[in-house]
Amino acid sequence: MSASTDTRHLVVPCPFCGTVNRVDADRVADRPRCGSADCRRPLLLDRPVSLHDADFRTVIEGTDVPVLVDFYADWCGPCKAMAPVLDDLAAEWSGRVLVAKVNTDVEQGTAMAHQIRSIPTLMVFAGGRMVAQQMGAIPKAAVQQLVARAKG
Repeated sequence: MSASTDTRHLVVPCPFCGTVNRVDADRVADRPRCGSADCRRPLLLDRPVSLHDADFRTVIEGTDVPVLVDFYADWCGPCKAMAPVLDDLAAEWSGRVLVAKVNTDVEQGTAMAHQIRSIPTLMVFAGGRMVAQQMGAIPKAAVQQLVARAKG
């Protein structure tokens, strides 16, 4: 089997210019940069990646590792309590799991499409489809178990 078929990729929007980038999951530690010639700023994959209505489906369907998505709102107390847990996991899992977040107040199309009725809601996607879901704030160990379901 050739190396190219074994390569796993992350598809992520640049947090600075919004350009969608394809990154080799095994090279995340090399601090990849945005592919846009006008940007070239670092892609920050050791923290949750913000997703928007325009790029959500592209990221979910194009990423070869599990994607943990936190549906949240800035005003939500339990969402704020979950933020440090997700920050830690994004750093720990960098390149193995993509940790993402969707602000439901701003990205209402994505929130409606996934029938988000309570926040925080965590969803795990693998192979382009949702494979696990949990509503409410949960401890780090429970988030790890949620993602483990997607990894098989």
